[in-house]
Amino acid sequence: QVQLVESGGGLVQAGGSLRLSCAASGSPFSFNRMGWYHQAPGKQRELVASITSGGSAYCADSVKGRFTISSDNAKNTVYLQMNSLKPEDTAVYYCYADLSARYWGQGTQVTVSS
Repeated sequence: QVQLVESGGGLVQAGGSLRLSCAASGSPFSFNRMGWYHQAPGKQRELVASITSGGSAYCADSVKGRFTISSDNAKNTVYLQMNSLKPEDTAVYYCYADLSARYWGQGTQVTVSS
């Protein structure tokens, strides 16, 4: 059974940094793609960043230059380094991993105070 466990969320002041981690277990194979969505209250879940097993990365325009996604394929772990955080980054951040299906983490809250 595939499980994704997230860590690293919390409360930070505007301009601060956080690093999210997501460790996937239960698959004998490396995931094709892993990444992060976020969902603010009353809004739809939006893609923040993703990375393929080959290392091709994508970041949404709203976070380019501030967020960096990276991965450790051997550990099936993906990271999201978030710098220069803004109050509008406040959301629940969900990790996902694609193999034959899409798997989701339970979400971790990121709150940025002004």
